[in-house]
Amino acid sequence: MTKYLSKGKFDRMEKLTNDKGVIDALALDQRGSLVKAMKKASEDYGKLFSMKMVYDFKEAVTGVLSPHTSAVLLDEEMGFKGIKAKDPKTGLIMSYEKTGYDANEEGRLPSLIPEQSAQIMVENGADALKVLIYYNPNDKDEINDQKKAFAERFGTEALAAQVPTFFEIVTYDDKYASDSAEFAKEKPQLVLESMKEFTQDKYHIDVLKMEVPFNPSYIKEWNPDRDDGVYTEAEAEKYLVELGAAATRPFIFLSAGVPTDVFQKELKLAGDAHVPFSGVLSGRATWLESVDIYIRDGKDALIDWLNHKGTRNVNGFTEILNQTATPWFEAYGGMDNIQVIDIDNLN
Repeated sequence: MTKYLSKGKFDRMEKLTNDKGVIDALALDQRGSLVKAMKKASEDYGKLFSMKMVYDFKEAVTGVLSPHTSAVLLDEEMGFKGIKAKDPKTGLIMSYEKTGYDANEEGRLPSLIPEQSAQIMVENGADALKVLIYYNPNDKDEINDQKKAFAERFGTEALAAQVPTFFEIVTYDDKYASDSAEFAKEKPQLVLESMKEFTQDKYHIDVLKMEVPFNPSYIKEWNPDRDDGVYTEAEAEKYLVELGAAATRPFIFLSAGVPTDVFQKELKLAGDAHVPFSGVLSGRATWLESVDIYIRDGKDALIDWLNHKGTRNVNGFTEILNQTATPWFEAYGGMDNIQVIDIDNLN
């Protein structure tokens, strides 16, 4: 079946990918979690925290690392200096959702930044828009129906603005802690069912940003010292294969805050299983170690870390993606199966 894309969307997808058609992107849109980490580090090292630290950190990380990536994900709220520091050849993905959720309200419901719109963000330089939702396919219909409607509104608005959509899904179950063995047992089903839902055409999602469908801390072979392993490596690989088979559009993996070597191991496992993922949006796995260095030793030490360890982290992911990832257009049967429509010239 032919895939139709507006010229605006197609051109922006090309801007977001490397010369192999792979999304090799850096995530730096963390807001509440980054502020929390910096406040803790400031307390630990006897420093006085200010929001300027957050703004300057995003500026430095983006300035040094964006030339090594195909795209960078930033927010205008705290990442405005980072947006200006981005390499002009690197694509810009902008966050459209408010950070976090109202813990006093059932369902972890998402909401958009009220002063933003798809068109405004395009005018401000966005090559793609991203939203995050917390999703449990087993939640009550009155909760999930709101999230499905949210996804449809997001996709339809971006369709009109001719800007690609990145849709990030973080699964949860309020009965269990996210790092518990109980949740680890549920996670494969939650991630797979989420893929099956939001890969549907009606949402107009261009790129799904997915968790790996397991918790790597509970793979028995990877963690031989613990006695509560949940899955074997072969089972984890099977879950990855099922996830890839369910996708009807490009999808990428998020790092979910795991250490760099663990995320690289996950990507290699997906590659070994020939899972057709189209890249990564790697966040904390790339730069989290530098937060303490920045707070403790200052900006010069941060820049030095970024030029050495941070750059190695990024290039390490690029090397793995060159061996494992699938071009985004292969999700539609190849570039020859995509028909680009110049909507601006339609009467």
